[in-house]
Amino acid sequence: MEMDLLHQRLAKYTIPQECMAQGIYPYFREIEGKQGTRVEMEGHKVLMFGSNAYTGLTGDERVIEAGIAAMKQYGSGCAGSRFLNGTLDIHVQLEKELAEFVGKDEALCFATGFTVNSGVIPQLVGKNDYIICDDRDHASIVDGRRLSFATCLKYKHNDMEDLERQLKKCEPDTVKLIVVDGVFSMEGDLCNLPEIIRLKKQYGATVMVDEAHGLGVFGRDGRGVCDHFGLSDEVDLIMGTFSKSLASIGGFIAADKIIINYLRHNARTYIFSASATPAATACARKALHIIQEEPERIKHLWDITGYALKRFREEGFEIGATESPIIPLYVRDVQKTFIVTKLAFDKGVFINPVIPPACAPQDTLVRFALMASHSQEEVEQGIQILVSVFKEIGLLK
Repeated sequence: MEMDLLHQRLAKYTIPQECMAQGIYPYFREIEGKQGTRVEMEGHKVLMFGSNAYTGLTGDERVIEAGIAAMKQYGSGCAGSRFLNGTLDIHVQLEKELAEFVGKDEALCFATGFTVNSGVIPQLVGKNDYIICDDRDHASIVDGRRLSFATCLKYKHNDMEDLERQLKKCEPDTVKLIVVDGVFSMEGDLCNLPEIIRLKKQYGATVMVDEAHGLGVFGRDGRGVCDHFGLSDEVDLIMGTFSKSLASIGGFIAADKIIINYLRHNARTYIFSASATPAATACARKALHIIQEEPERIKHLWDITGYALKRFREEGFEIGATESPIIPLYVRDVQKTFIVTKLAFDKGVFINPVIPPACAPQDTLVRFALMASHSQEEVEQGIQILVSVFKEIGLLK
């Protein structure tokens, strides 16, 4: 049968098949059980250093039991949007607790973190306004700005002089929304929030911070990067996800009453999407409680993060400017990045390859991420395996 134009175009996309033929395809590996520090994948036991579960709570029995209890009480789903029949009392309770946690008046919970950014950002700005983003912001922020009618401007990563240049391009009497990751998810470095807030005040801008990788890690009891810098009151909107430190799936936006009232009735991914499941909501809420009740969990995360950063530097890895449990190990070659991932997996370590479009072609890396449940012995074992892999393909002396 002759292919139509769409099929002809898509048939030219053969990169995955080529990687599979070489035995270095790294994606969609099947995990056979709970995600912990050690997992079974394809009949092969590996140390997990590819998870975003920084607090290590995805397999915690208390979180699991909270999800089971919620399913028994509320059922498996809500069968509707929050706007109509999909609001449960536990949704409202979680929103109140999240707002208090990050220091804002109110919060709204969405079904995923991606739909927070893709739904909130375009609703805040109109065709005569501006969205200004760091050029390494998450894909959900990129898609959010694409859905808006505003003029979109980008500044070079963490370059505050370039941010100011972009602000100077904006008409004075317009909304100027600066959207930035608190922790950059691939490189592990932080946004320069103090300077962003200074420029916000100077140019009359509004600031939204994506705390997806900051909650549960930075700040008092894991309140995030905004709290870490003591600037929560100065940030207008704080976004977060449940799929990392909160051991679930979903996301939220927190702000003052005026902003939340508007978003509650206008954010399309909120009012036209089914609400988060009872189990996901209850699991996130339980994880939030545990984080606050067990400060030793975050302390241990930072202890092993400090250890890993020191050891990787001692061994000669290039790890950039990371200040977090996300440690990039730069490879700077797409093919070798896949080879490192494959060899590490074969030797018992699961890590994530990062290639374009998640980074520039010259910045490819493997991402080594820590959880509070890792022991120092597991971290050292993982480092030793990666040392051997990097040496095997000539990336370390």
